[in-house]
Amino acid sequence: MAEELGKSYLADMMRGLRGYKRLAESAAAQLSEVEFFQQIDPESNSVAIIMKHISGSMRSRFTDFLTSDGEKPGRGREREFVQDRLTREELMSGWESAWQLLFATVEVLKPEDLLRIVTIRGEEHTILQALNRALTHYAQHVGQIVFLAKHVRGPAWKTLSIPRGKSEEYKAGSPGYKHGLPIADEGNPGF
Repeated sequence: MAEELGKSYLADMMRGLRGYKRLAESAAAQLSEVEFFQQIDPESNSVAIIMKHISGSMRSRFTDFLTSDGEKPGRGREREFVQDRLTREELMSGWESAWQLLFATVEVLKPEDLLRIVTIRGEEHTILQALNRALTHYAQHVGQIVFLAKHVRGPAWKTLSIPRGKSEEYKAGSPGYKHGLPIADEGNPGF
């Protein structure tokens, strides 16, 4: 049972991470070059800055994940929040390589690894805790990316979920619904 639970957890973690990556990229793809770097006020981060921060966090946390502290000495977290002269292509390349590092790290984990100890800023975490911490951190920032992109695009925004007023239409066409009730299956978790 414990091994099945661990396998299920790791598979669900990968699905969640891939989903957040796709959501952030779908939001960012709607932005022009100017909008990608736009700050809505002096204290706000642009989509570019948030993506740069997520990438820096991933590189720090998941480089040598099992053998070194998750806060690497050379990270320079404060630099992640500076709108520097990186191009969109450079930022997206760093984003992609950080996600690939994360995916490669999680893909090699086994259920028995979930209770192993890793450190982040000197604080001990089980791998389970460290992964949950990362997922919630990235989810928070992906939500910011979607919010900012929607705000900046205004009426030109193309929704990334079920459009307003279309819930019943979605349910009627969804293969996961039978007789108006959600049915969980391989492709539809039943939410």
